[in-house]
Amino acid sequence: MPPDSNVLKLAPDAGTPAYRTAPHNIEAEQSLLGAILVNNDAFYRVSDFLEAKHFFEPIHQLIFETAGSLVRAGKIATPVTLKTFVPADTDIGGMTVGQYLARLAAEATTIINAQDYGRTVYELALRRDLIGIGEDMVNVAYDAPVDFAPRAQIEDAERRLYELAEQGRYDGGFQKFSQALTIAIDMAAAAYNRDGKLSGISTGLRDLDTRMGGLQRSDLIVLAGRPGMGKTSLATNIAYNVARAYSYELAPDGTHKTVNGGIVGFFSCEMSADQLATRIISEVTGISSSSIRRGGISETDFDVIRDHAIELQTLPFYVDETGGISISQLTARARRLKRQKGLDLLIIDYIQLLQGSGKRSDNRVQEVTEITTNLKALAKELSVPIIALSQLSRQVENREDKRPQLSDLRESGSIEQDADVVIFVYREEYYLQNKEPRPGTPEYEKWQVEMDLAHGKAEVIIGKQRHGPTGSVELHFDANITKFGDLAQDGYIPTRE
Repeated sequence: MPPDSNVLKLAPDAGTPAYRTAPHNIEAEQSLLGAILVNNDAFYRVSDFLEAKHFFEPIHQLIFETAGSLVRAGKIATPVTLKTFVPADTDIGGMTVGQYLARLAAEATTIINAQDYGRTVYELALRRDLIGIGEDMVNVAYDAPVDFAPRAQIEDAERRLYELAEQGRYDGGFQKFSQALTIAIDMAAAAYNRDGKLSGISTGLRDLDTRMGGLQRSDLIVLAGRPGMGKTSLATNIAYNVARAYSYELAPDGTHKTVNGGIVGFFSCEMSADQLATRIISEVTGISSSSIRRGGISETDFDVIRDHAIELQTLPFYVDETGGISISQLTARARRLKRQKGLDLLIIDYIQLLQGSGKRSDNRVQEVTEITTNLKALAKELSVPIIALSQLSRQVENREDKRPQLSDLRESGSIEQDADVVIFVYREEYYLQNKEPRPGTPEYEKWQVEMDLAHGKAEVIIGKQRHGPTGSVELHFDANITKFGDLAQDGYIPTRE
């Protein structure tokens, strides 16, 4: 190793603060490189997470990169083969390239420690990156132009930190199948102990849960429908049911581990938070939201609303009502909620109201592709189900049978491809109401029969499901209070709560 005598040392001046060098460990870098030069197998122990840029010393970066190129090419990386690729006039602490490489190999430690040294080098590189992000934050905050909002800088810093966090993992790569098997068995055991015996989070709707097995972690679930079908109502109902069922147990590290239900984040790009709250109050109390807004309620009704509002205040339900939010802003806020409060279910109302990255694109299909791809990546990263609402194209209205299909999704290619589950909401009653014939005619009698059959019913069509069957589920829908519920089974009388 380079002798200490070659390092210039200055006595500290009492009047000036000590200069701090960036975190690094030259000895760890040297030990790792020496191990690689002695046994090239050491390279494969670190090559899946370590890159040349992670070394602090430029000469070490060059040695690692050159050794890696030789090993990948099927050649041997030794001090002899390496020195021809490093400039011969390079002075390393008074030594030539050949002398330095020979010294690295001579003082190399065992290959067994190579991965530990690699992790040390890697983690110190992450610390240096953190310092860089911090310095940039300070400099930008001092010199930011007038039109650069502080909120934009916060979101940019969050994005960079999360990118660093995602890159800062050396536990990826292949795993033994037995590990995956253990996780699958643990999931089955959790499902057995959970209410409803579901592998995912219960929607609170029995027949839908039976068909889907609940809302599965890391799934992107697209909930689509034409205006007036009740897709926002269904999403709101599910959100309330999940938040109401939330229960947890304390983990050994003191954090809350969700046992049932979950913590819900709701991005309401169309409705304000108070409109969303009014819908949920209407659903819970059975008092129509229009009556609540108009003030057409009795004193008894108001007491009922007040009592339920007290209960609703304790729900783990968080709403973001920002309109026109970009996918990068949404991602940053979802990560923040997960970190600060926890998160088990994320709902977005709706995809077409989101914006892509800052670059303006005339191609809306490309923009939606970016949005859905990011939503799927976010579901995997946070390990939560994401329900994203979507509009359907008007071509539905031109068909005799107005039941939606996958091809009806607006900008459908990416939505259909990225989604794990696609659900359509369809209400025959909505379309029949608009086709009422003149009373007293034979057509009116036929229409009345059809209306009676369709009244209070909604159809949830599962058009795509990666890990389950497709098909339809019939639900009860009360339009006055925008509430979905289970249809009573034949011969079954529901109990009153």
